[in-house]
Amino acid sequence: MTPLSPLADQIAQTTQRVAGQVAVHTVRTPLVRYAGASEVSGATLLIKSEHQQRTGSFKLRGALSKMLSLSAAQRATGIVTASSGNHGLGVARALHSLGGRGIICVPAGASPAKLAAIGRFDVEIRTLGRETGETENRARALAEELGMTFISPYNDPDVIAGQGTIGREILDQLGDHALETVDAVVVSVGGGGLISGVAASIKAAAPATRIIGASPVNDAAMAAAVKAGSVVEYDARPTISDGTAGGLEPGTVTLPLCSELVDEWILPTEEQIRDALRLAIDTEHQLIEGAAATALAAGISYGRSHPGQTIVVVSCGGNISSTTLAAALGVATSEASPRSV
Repeated sequence: MTPLSPLADQIAQTTQRVAGQVAVHTVRTPLVRYAGASEVSGATLLIKSEHQQRTGSFKLRGALSKMLSLSAAQRATGIVTASSGNHGLGVARALHSLGGRGIICVPAGASPAKLAAIGRFDVEIRTLGRETGETENRARALAEELGMTFISPYNDPDVIAGQGTIGREILDQLGDHALETVDAVVVSVGGGGLISGVAASIKAAAPATRIIGASPVNDAAMAAAVKAGSVVEYDARPTISDGTAGGLEPGTVTLPLCSELVDEWILPTEEQIRDALRLAIDTEHQLIEGAAATALAAGISYGRSHPGQTIVVVSCGGNISSTTLAAALGVATSEASPRSV
């Protein structure tokens, strides 16, 4: 067994410590076989249904983990965060559950559906910046100016450990034969917090299980950073996977974690992501968002290359607007294959 690095081991241990507290405020999401996706891939695809999580996204877990590490006085003084939608919604819900005040900073063009959901909680929403990287920088500065605590959507060991509770649940749901039955776990990647937490949990118990990172080919900043060995400029294009879109913060702790823990990267095209979205709706009647469809598309691609294997796909969220959904369903399917790096 290859030991985890000190940082990855810290994440795994923190995940174990906070799992019970996070579970109080979250639901244990189903792990179910998708028959249609399994059929087209030639493998057994098991879907960890975080799109059925409270707030419609895994992000609640990381927000709760970080919030639980703070004192009541810190929460009362105030939280500032930056988000394209789902993390902000998770922070808002965590504040509602634990008490405190918050400012959610979002980029221009953030999903109206996600903004409306955040607005249902007693938090302030500010539009800062044109894209998520700029929003994060300005939100950090705002937190310092106001004397509040900044919570990163991914660049924080406590946040990452909260996402790691998904990995612990997967192992528990698989039962005693988890180490033998699952060949790979596929996770969508934006800033890398989700895959870092899940991978640390899985690798600590099942080091032979392959971890597959999935990002849209139109916006794959982490895959490019891992390949280069440092955060690099990425020529991003529009993607339906808005939950994974945006650049990386320099010095993010997720880069060394992804470099260590992710075994392979698959970068689906927009056509494959839309096809996966339609497949989830048509065969399972499950409404997922673009980031979740990205992981499903990558899972199908991996299954086609590894027929007969058992693959877990983390369906990270279901917060898709009717406008985005209508546009996705109106685009013709494609037979092109995703790119691997």
